[in-house]
Formats: sequence, C-alpha cells, structure tokens
Amino acid sequence: MQRYSIIIFASAGGATLVIVVMLLSSVFVVATKNYSIDVDPIKDNQNLFNTARVTVTNTGKLPLTNIVVNYGGTGTSAIQKLAFLSPGEKALLSPPESSALQSVTVTADHDVSITKAYRIPWKIPGMMGS
Repeated sequence: MQRYSIIIFASAGGATLVIVVMLLSSVFVVATKNYSIDVDPIKDNQNLFNTARVTVTNTGKLPLTNIVVNYGGTGTSAIQKLAFLSPGEKALLSPPESSALQSVTVTADHDVSITKAYRIPWKIPGMMGS
C-alpha cells in the first residue's frame, strides 16, 4: 500500500511540475525585445469584391515611433505613417485601392523592419464569401 502512495505522490508532483513550467514559459514569452513589431496582412477575395487589411502590433517592451507602412505600388498613397504605438497596441489599417496586395513592409525607429506577404484566410463551406 505504501508503494502505491509513493507512485501517486510522484505522479502528482511530476504533473504539477509540468503545469508550472508551461505556465511560466507562457507568461515570460510576452515581450523579450525592447523594440519589436508584428505585421499581419490579409486579403480576402470575394465573388464580387476584394477586401484587405493590415494589422500592425507593437510586440516589444518599449513604445515604437515613426512607423511607416509601405503597401507597395507607386506614389505617396502607397505609404501610411503612424507616429506612435504603445507596447501591446494594435493598429488596423486598410491599404489603398492602388496597392498591388503582394506584400507589406513596415519600418520604425530603432532599426525595426519587417516585410510580410499577404495571406489568404481559409474558406469554410457555407460561410459568407466561400
């Protein structure tokens, strides 16, 4: 009987340790760099029209300044500027109609730069736009 209680306590201790390690790792993953940005460009091709949006998120620990979003294409309409994004703040942007919807380049102070191609969301049968 004593042997079973040792096995039960060891199993419970091991499970508790795994849960604690997983929780601690998820808590400390939030912001590791001072200046970091995430860009999520989406284009959705419908039957009658196309929609596109770009989400820019400050994933760093410090505020980002002088953010420039380049949608591609020509002219000043292909560029949008944001003065400031606080840590964790998101900006939802709409690209101009003249943009090619191929990729988006976002730059900011402190040598922050990222280029991402537009992604197309999954189509689910029966849902609007499928």
